[in-house]
Amino acid sequence: MDGHATTRVDPQVVEAMLPYLSDRFGNPSSQSHGYGWEAAAAVKQARQILADAIAASSEEIVFTSGATEANNLAIKGVAEANLQRGRHLITLQTEHRAVLEPCQYLERLGFEVTYLPVQGDGLIDLQQLQASLRPDTILVSVMAANSEIGVLQPLAEIGAICHAHQVLFHTDAAQAIAKIPLDVQTSNIDLMSLTAHKVYGPKGIGALYIRRKNPRVQLAPQIHGGEQERGFRSGTLATHQIVGFAKAIELGLAEQPQESERLRQLRDRLYSRLQTLEGIYLNGHPTQRLPGSLNISVEGVDGAALLLTLRSQVALSSGSACASGRAEPSPVLIALGRDKALASASLRFGIGRFNTLDEVDFVTEQVAMSIQSLRRNHTKA
Repeated sequence: MDGHATTRVDPQVVEAMLPYLSDRFGNPSSQSHGYGWEAAAAVKQARQILADAIAASSEEIVFTSGATEANNLAIKGVAEANLQRGRHLITLQTEHRAVLEPCQYLERLGFEVTYLPVQGDGLIDLQQLQASLRPDTILVSVMAANSEIGVLQPLAEIGAICHAHQVLFHTDAAQAIAKIPLDVQTSNIDLMSLTAHKVYGPKGIGALYIRRKNPRVQLAPQIHGGEQERGFRSGTLATHQIVGFAKAIELGLAEQPQESERLRQLRDRLYSRLQTLEGIYLNGHPTQRLPGSLNISVEGVDGAALLLTLRSQVALSSGSACASGRAEPSPVLIALGRDKALASASLRFGIGRFNTLDEVDFVTEQVAMSIQSLRRNHTKA
């Protein structure tokens, strides 16, 4: 139940990828023979599928190695391309490290970054965002769906504020793609980072949407060495991964309404049963979050000990996989106002396509038993 860290590749995705690892192995940049043409046609079709998924045009999709690279390309690329216009960026304290660390890197180069706090439910304060904009602000970066607490930010409202002030708006949608509706036009999104492995696709492939008009986004490439991806991202395209990415998105969109409802029911069942224990606190907005996402803090237990007791039976985490193994409490939960004890004793559940009702009930029993056991031992001590 650690589906926000990664997901199993759907068998239909594997089936779609396999031919491009064997018979159709051509380089899509090789345009002098049939092998290259066949690979290029597959990439073109995949690019269109991704574009349609977010209401973009295929020319606006640039393939990357994942959302981390897409975030770096968006943030550093905008900063480098807009040196004469301004050196101020805005993001949230609750962003993924793949956004925070590029921002910190830019600060070392002389840029200024405003790290906005969030409200107690994890949502941005739109008035605070408005007040933080400056004449030299060039970019606002706000995650679509938080990777720890699943909170869904109001993208359309953020985009409207940014465009009213002629500021570019970037969103990391790694956790959101094919799980909730996304529309770069109605939400005034200029840059959107995507990845495949959170939505039953292969690891190692992602994409960045780069708006081409109204406004046309100026972006400096961060990887040089070829002319692939309109010069934004050099390197031979991984056709099999791109095909797998598109198939994963296709499957996710096809089943989105009914799967969202199924996941919501499983999540609510899990939470309602855990609530029979005392000292269980929900982290993040109760309804404005991903349907399969649940993050709780548990009073009166050691967080590390709780995960240790569960790990032989249940795959869970206390936060982002990129921070797994760290002793510090989650910065996201601290930003929500949790004290260090509660922030350290948190569990993140990511319920997904292959989880069943029986598994939810089993996990509920295991978690409840572990909490009760640790509390008894704590009382004896």
